[in-house]
Amino acid sequence: MEEFTEVESGQKNDRQQLIVTLDLCRRRPAVLVIAKLDQLARNVAFVARLMESGAEFVAVDNSHATKLLVHLLAAFAEHERDQISARTIAALVAAKARGVRLGNPNIAEAAALGRASLAARAAPAWERAETRARTLREEGATLRSIARTLKAEGMLSLRGGSWGPSSVRLLLRSQITRVECVTHKL
Repeated sequence: MEEFTEVESGQKNDRQQLIVTLDLCRRRPAVLVIAKLDQLARNVAFVARLMESGAEFVAVDNSHATKLLVHLLAAFAEHERDQISARTIAALVAAKARGVRLGNPNIAEAAALGRASLAARAAPAWERAETRARTLREEGATLRSIARTLKAEGMLSLRGGSWGPSSVRLLLRSQITRVECVTHKL
């Protein structure tokens, strides 16, 4: 038995982990077990497409639900999503009318913390990609061929995307910057 974990909003319809999981369920065949239907999706059309896709799924909170009930529950989840959105917008408008300043007052600090967190999480994979790219570059590979190799070997860029010549160039420059920083600290 395999287990997949996805931390995404049920409001989003573009969810790569879910797509991979559903494909696996169709090929095996297997049943996708989810905790709650409204965590899977808050969109009737998405749930309908899922039901028509051929991937079998069951929601633990309604394990004996018929197709009709699944559609109704999806409709209620979508309605609740819309209600939450409307209440949030109304609350923000009211707060703004009272003079509350919206947003993060320390946006520069928050952005720096976000970049640091991203870099810390990605550091091991980034270092593997960097080492591989340097080896390939020393062997005379072009930036484009290095990008293709990193993609083929399943390595992701710092933000989890695909590699291109410009991202490989940044990857190769990152070590130089770190060496200079370390040199200056000594």
